[in-house]
Amino acid sequence: MLLHREESYIIRGVAFDVYKALGHAHKEKIYQNAMTLGLLRCSALSIERERRIPVHYAGKQVGVYIPDIVVNQKILLELKAKPLLLKEDLRQFWEYLKGSEYRLGFLINFGDPRGVKIARRVYDTARNQLSP
Repeated sequence: MLLHREESYIIRGVAFDVYKALGHAHKEKIYQNAMTLGLLRCSALSIERERRIPVHYAGKQVGVYIPDIVVNQKILLELKAKPLLLKEDLRQFWEYLKGSEYRLGFLINFGDPRGVKIARRVYDTARNQLSP
């Protein structure tokens, strides 16, 4: 079963709509604004921008992560506007998700001229293994 199925479907749809309307040549903030507007059009979603999320290690807060958008207080959205996502971008996003209490996140890149790229990641079982 797909985690947060309805929200995931809406997020992907809005990302495709934004890319279709704006293309690949804008700054990240433009895509953040457009994604926020698109997501707010759906009354089933609550949106928070740049929410401060504590990062924990061994039960202690070790820092703060600020994702671009949080959907329904349970899904992280990290937006990029790069010609190509690198392995380091994916690894960093994974670490952000791993260090928070969130189970689902999307890394969405609008900068690729071949189309919007969406990486959907679920972090769940590994977190349980890390807990003391």
